[in-house]
Amino acid sequence: MKIQLVAGLAALATLAAVPALAQAPATTTTTTTTTTAGPMSVDKTTIGALWANPTSKAVLEKNVPGIEQYMDQIKDMTLAQVAPMSQGAIDDAKLKAIQADLDKAGK
Repeated sequence: MKIQLVAGLAALATLAAVPALAQAPATTTTTTTTTTAGPMSVDKTTIGALWANPTSKAVLEKNVPGIEQYMDQIKDMTLAQVAPMSQGAIDDAKLKAIQADLDKAGK
């Protein structure tokens, strides 16, 4: 499982490093929660914001070991955005487990 996670995150890092060719400049911005105020979410809170909070950082380290080595590439994305690029390392069940741990930690 750990090898699959590392391979998935390595693939994600490769995708993140590829320049966006033949794309028009973005004219809209995506609003994503970047602070740790309020409930933490796999859908709305960036990985960087989760990492900045000691409680949610522990949740990430428990559920996605090795994630810190990809932080530069994924810190501005949510876990839900990273999941499709993780080659199955972060699937729907894993997202639900992380969300349950975040909810438990937030109480």
